[in-house]
Amino acid sequence: MSFLGGGRGATPTSGVNMEKIEMAITELDTVTDFFNRMVQSCHAKCISARYADADLNKGESVCIDRCVAKFNDVQKKVGEKLQSRGQANAGGAAGGFGSF
Repeated sequence: MSFLGGGRGATPTSGVNMEKIEMAITELDTVTDFFNRMVQSCHAKCISARYADADLNKGESVCIDRCVAKFNDVQKKVGEKLQSRGQANAGGAAGGFGSF
């Protein structure tokens, strides 16, 4: 069975799960936004404004590697924090309005 609810044996009457399509579109938008922000940030930090060579020099390459690694680490930590806050809010909301 495919991710979107269809498959090889899907009959023409079986519809596509619109909720899964919306989730896939949201995930694609999120990943695209993350990638674009990472490229913009690391390019601004690591690549000289004047392009002397067509290829990256060693310093630029090392800077890009470190920048991408740090960007991914920060993104992971932020995601974990948001997930833990979401779980805490969901647990607190079950018993009432929660605390503000």
